[in-house]
Amino acid sequence: MLKIEPNKIKLSWDDVETVVDKLCHFIPRDVSIVDSVHGISRGGLVPATLVSHRTGLPYVDVIGPNTLVIDDIADSGKTLEEYPGAWKGVLYYKVKTSSFTPNIWGELHEGEEWLIFPWEKYNSPSIQDYLNKEKNG
Repeated sequence: MLKIEPNKIKLSWDDVETVVDKLCHFIPRDVSIVDSVHGISRGGLVPATLVSHRTGLPYVDVIGPNTLVIDDIADSGKTLEEYPGAWKGVLYYKVKTSSFTPNIWGELHEGEEWLIFPWEKYNSPSIQDYLNKEKNG
């Protein structure tokens, strides 16, 4: 993690690899509980692919009752609240700002900084364009 501005932290691929390993540790191992993974478009695609490779769980496009839906972060929690599926997992859970509590997470982030993932631009705004549109109507 590298603080690049007072309110932004840039994550490295090593940071992501470490937190994916932590997340995988918490995935229920009983096949009847979690039998596949799905990544939420944009932020969740890369983490879900990494989880699929590490666990051997298949990546699926159609969410079933035992699919673990993965996103990079539970920041506001809005995306996860509205997404279908019983099982939700994230790399980072921002407990202070998220209205949604995922079933599993790799790491708690107790600060309010904007986390910038390696697949995002380093000068990424503190609120993504699609969230800003929803917020402003």
